[in-house]
Amino acid sequence: MVTMEDIVKALKECYDPEIPVNVWDLGLIYDVNVDGEKVHVKMTLTAPGCPMHAFISREVKEKLQSISGVKEATVEVVWDPPWSPDKMNPQARAQLGIS
Repeated sequence: MVTMEDIVKALKECYDPEIPVNVWDLGLIYDVNVDGEKVHVKMTLTAPGCPMHAFISREVKEKLQSISGVKEATVEVVWDPPWSPDKMNPQARAQLGIS
């Protein structure tokens, strides 16, 4: 059985190449839905025109599919609500020097 702990661990291995903080701690993950062996993630990016859009989405999907028990993973990129630094966890804000 796939657990949220497994999913978060996998997401913490995914990074925006321009920012040294993982997508989970950046607050880019808006929703995770597990349905048996399927995982669906709604996520955003730091900016709508992010040139790394395809790379980051593909990396998230690959990491999710590498979890034991996951047969299918889908990633939906959404822009509403827009991302802001407020969505980052305190450790990520401190790491990037944002108070």
